[in-house]
Amino acid sequence: MVSEEMTAVLTPPLALEGGIAAEHRAPNLIQRILSLFHNVRPGSDLTNFQLPPMFNLPKSHLQLFAEMIYCINDDYLSKCVEGSSSLERFTAVVAWNLSMIRPPIFGLAPYNPVLGETHHVSRGTLNILLEQVSHHPPVTALHATDEDKNIELIWCQHPTPKFHGTTVEATMDGRRQLKLARFDENYEMETPKLLIRILPIPGIEWVGNVRIKCKESGLEADLCFHKTNPFLGFGKNSRLVKGKIFYSNSLRTIYEIEGHWDRTVALKDVNSGESRVIYNAKEAIGKLTPPSIKDPKGLQPSESVVVWSEVSRSILDKDWGKAREAKRSIEEKQRELQRERKSKGEVWVPKHFILRHSKECGWDCSPIENVVHEAPIIAPCPEETRD
Repeated sequence: MVSEEMTAVLTPPLALEGGIAAEHRAPNLIQRILSLFHNVRPGSDLTNFQLPPMFNLPKSHLQLFAEMIYCINDDYLSKCVEGSSSLERFTAVVAWNLSMIRPPIFGLAPYNPVLGETHHVSRGTLNILLEQVSHHPPVTALHATDEDKNIELIWCQHPTPKFHGTTVEATMDGRRQLKLARFDENYEMETPKLLIRILPIPGIEWVGNVRIKCKESGLEADLCFHKTNPFLGFGKNSRLVKGKIFYSNSLRTIYEIEGHWDRTVALKDVNSGESRVIYNAKEAIGKLTPPSIKDPKGLQPSESVVVWSEVSRSILDKDWGKAREAKRSIEEKQRELQRERKSKGEVWVPKHFILRHSKECGWDCSPIENVVHEAPIIAPCPEETRD
């Protein structure tokens, strides 16, 4: 979907069904991918690796991070405050985490955000703001607030992709926090790794272990996203997730978790043996609706859909030469700004976040303002997507 404003381009989100179609894939994909990594050594950090536009999704990493929250057919986030007990709320948080896992597209990656790039979207009473607070290394900060439901999200994401010969593995370092002020509960959560397999059989999947914990309730969850055997194809173990919910102090398991993140995930009570579905991917992330621009005049020059508008429009039109020139222009402008700051002895400072780094804790961010205000871009509420 392309907005009516010439300065901004919005595209469909990643979804279980529909979304960004395979028509954006580059021709002779495998050969082109192999040529990209021809001079890259195994173990190399690909953080600063520049992709040609033919391998780009027509959207920024900031948009992908935010879409996990505001593009949804069922409001799993609001369910986190509806539980009458800490265990019910924790279970809802686990389900919400699963709802943020979206099917990636092999051979396509979003743009690397420029320094100071922002993405500001509202869905109902939930307002979401992201800012690229560092470029080398890339660090993205996210702050979202819902004053009606007393929900706050604070994330600091630092992706690190590495090349391993026949695969690329991207880890996502940093903290994800969910705060439920009404119950004085704070949840910290991790995210799975993204594994891109080039040979022997191309594919892309989420893998690895994820821990979710709430110090106030003493509850934790361990989730394991299983790797698919490439020789077995898409068998019954494809996109499998297994785990448990347990008490931190006693390690006593309360629930066992098992299912497929692109189908359904069930919760089994270890005492009673009763099982129930806590997440249905088809209902949650099937045929997602993209956001729209409510207030064109409210868009900032730093907004992702403005910064990358010409590149995205050219990709959608398959005008690869124009896309390449537009992307090169953005990158050169960033290098020029960096040279100017260096010549003046200036240090760039984020507008919306305070950025910290230490050897012990890595990168961390905190929002400057307590509340995120309403955005010029709006996403449809879950109840609207079902109409």
